[in-house]
Amino acid sequence: MGRVRAIPSTSKSRISPTSERNTIFLNFLIPNIVLNLSNIIQNLCLFMQNSEVFILAIESSCDDTAAAVLLNDKVLSNVVANQLIHNQYGGVVPELASRAHQQNIVPVIDAALREAKIRKEQLSAIAFTQGPGLMGSLLVGSSFAKSMALALQIPLIAVNHMQAHILAHFIDEEGFEKPTFPFLALTISGGHTQIVRVNDFFDMKIIGKTTDDAVGEAFDKSAKILGLPYPGGPLIDKYAQLGNPKTFTFTKPKVPGLDFSFSGLKTAILYFIQKKKLENPNFVDENLNDICASIQYTIIEILMDKLKLAVKETGIKQIAIGGGVSANSGIRNTLKETENKYGWKTFIPKFEYTTDNAAMIGIVGYQKFLIEIFETSSVVSKARIQF
Repeated sequence: MGRVRAIPSTSKSRISPTSERNTIFLNFLIPNIVLNLSNIIQNLCLFMQNSEVFILAIESSCDDTAAAVLLNDKVLSNVVANQLIHNQYGGVVPELASRAHQQNIVPVIDAALREAKIRKEQLSAIAFTQGPGLMGSLLVGSSFAKSMALALQIPLIAVNHMQAHILAHFIDEEGFEKPTFPFLALTISGGHTQIVRVNDFFDMKIIGKTTDDAVGEAFDKSAKILGLPYPGGPLIDKYAQLGNPKTFTFTKPKVPGLDFSFSGLKTAILYFIQKKKLENPNFVDENLNDICASIQYTIIEILMDKLKLAVKETGIKQIAIGGGVSANSGIRNTLKETENKYGWKTFIPKFEYTTDNAAMIGIVGYQKFLIEIFETSSVVSKARIQF
């Protein structure tokens, strides 16, 4: 075995010319590397914001199976399959809804891709509704989204359905303005009634909500009391346009703060109709337009009273509406009138983005894609979800 020869040490430390050159080189090189990396990161972020991002969105929270394809914030396709089977039951039957989703989801997604004229290999990510909604329905959409994202090896994005109703205003549509932050959002649907302060895309706070029934349920249950078929809300809107809103008076509930209540109104309408039908069995048929107009007027007054209070408390005069009930013509017209009456700036979504649709899921997916908020396949659907 060879012996290692020791190198004698010197009493004086010296830096060789080569070491000195390396030190100077590194002192010059390191700052430039940092600078270049910073530029690369900035350019990458800019590229992500400006490049073509294709989002496939899936919505299956209730009884509509929907799929949409977005190119950045522009909708290329928005396909919805309705489930008419529920009409004969007077409401959505959860088990039947989930079965119908299983039948519809493949053809709906195929139609969305074909209408958008893109191949699935071009997709950048898949967004789906995580909740809130009917659990069986949510599972169909989430399971398909997970499988497809895994097969294509692209990001998976979970979306809050109610946030999507609000952010639908950021879809790029000709003739429709986008709100600026902060603004107030009134989300009104069959299951929710909320006033939300929106500070940023994912910085939202509920400042008012229903303490019992949602506004959409108030419309549908009132329609049922009048003997109208399901879904009755649109029919009340239709007949209300032909009636006098001040013919009959219904008491508005007194709820403190910015919260709502509609259960008492439903009961008042029930007792009113029962009493009038005892006096005249043909009362509803003879006064249908005026009854519907009076019910709708009262509901709109309840909503507007709370909105006016929210504006007063927050100082925010930008108001956006979303959710299925925002399709109601009376609510849309009344809100538009506030621009001249109170100096508000109002934002009313395109009609097709009011009811459940996948385009609104897609715009949230796009915003999350830009800041890389992705999920793994372990993400779970939630019937109730934290806002």
